[in-house]
Amino acid sequence: MPNIKSAIKRVRTNETKNAQNSHVKSAMRSSIKKAESALTNKDDNANDTVKVAIQQVEKASSKGLIHKNTAARKKSRLMKQQA
Repeated sequence: MPNIKSAIKRVRTNETKNAQNSHVKSAMRSSIKKAESALTNKDDNANDTVKVAIQQVEKASSKGLIHKNTAARKKSRLMKQQA
């Protein structure tokens, strides 16, 4: 445990940011899996789930959690499956 006041605060902020980042990344992964399963099962709402997954990928990319090329690749693969 750090002794310096600024280091203590840094530990606290890192924990909260880590929790937020983990939540966004987990939501992104979950939505991608839902979209892929909806596309393979040819569900009626597959287009909507793909749309939500793409929004989640863009959100993670804008926050810097994933690289922009990774986001583009994930979106491209979803769109390719959709077609």
